[in-house]
Amino acid sequence: MHIRISHETRYRYDAPTNGVIQTLRLTPRNHDGQHVIHWRIEVSEDCRLDAHEDAFGNITHTFTAEGPFDELGVQVQGEVDVQDTTAVVRGAIERFPPSLYLRTTPLTEPDSAIVDFARDTNSRGDDALAMLHALLGRIHTEMTYDTDPTHTATTAAEAFALKRGVCQDLSHIFIAAARYLDVPARYAGGYFHRADGIVQQDAGHAWAEAYVPTLGWIAFDPANGICATDAHVRVAVGLDYLGAAPVRGSRRGGGAETMAVKVLVDQAARQMQN
Repeated sequence: MHIRISHETRYRYDAPTNGVIQTLRLTPRNHDGQHVIHWRIEVSEDCRLDAHEDAFGNITHTFTAEGPFDELGVQVQGEVDVQDTTAVVRGAIERFPPSLYLRTTPLTEPDSAIVDFARDTNSRGDDALAMLHALLGRIHTEMTYDTDPTHTATTAAEAFALKRGVCQDLSHIFIAAARYLDVPARYAGGYFHRADGIVQQDAGHAWAEAYVPTLGWIAFDPANGICATDAHVRVAVGLDYLGAAPVRGSRRGGGAETMAVKVLVDQAARQMQN
């Protein structure tokens, strides 16, 4: 699938800010089944984008914008060709052994309820792949997708207690349960092309990847109840959301801040026909 993406993040400040520093994880990489045709990042203020790779092999861009200004925009646009690899991730940069992804984090620490949920899901002693598919199905069925009650700092345990959350929350729950069952798992952030024709979205997308020795890394999307397909554009991975967050940074002054995100994900061929 040839996917075209436009992602704008716009900040507005009550008072002019003296400066901003941000790190962006907004650039996808090539790997088996994913080829970046072109990609561009633009910042509304005059600044230099410094490209690096983080510890997980994600492409990052860091910039410092000196104030005063009361509005800042970050815009990314590009096209990516994605092929269906039956959700198996091959050819990606791997800096660490899979065992690193057994490490829990504050966002993915399982509480007793998630432990019981994981044990019950694996009660038949199924092989790892069957257990992961069962975990995927249960989270998708038993959790309600809801953008209201959670935020970026919500933990897997908090979201599980609510039985609702967004793709980030469902992915954290999947990761917490998988790691408890001794399956390496990590967070993946990117974009998802919706089959229902809805192009405009409120944010990017998130899912999880789990390691099965006989197959390698496999991508599971609890929010949609499916394994990743050619509709998923993979951008960054980490132990949790914080390691793959599309934008992180700080600022000096500026008073209260509001942020608006606009994401458009569509098939490029269809857009060109319109």
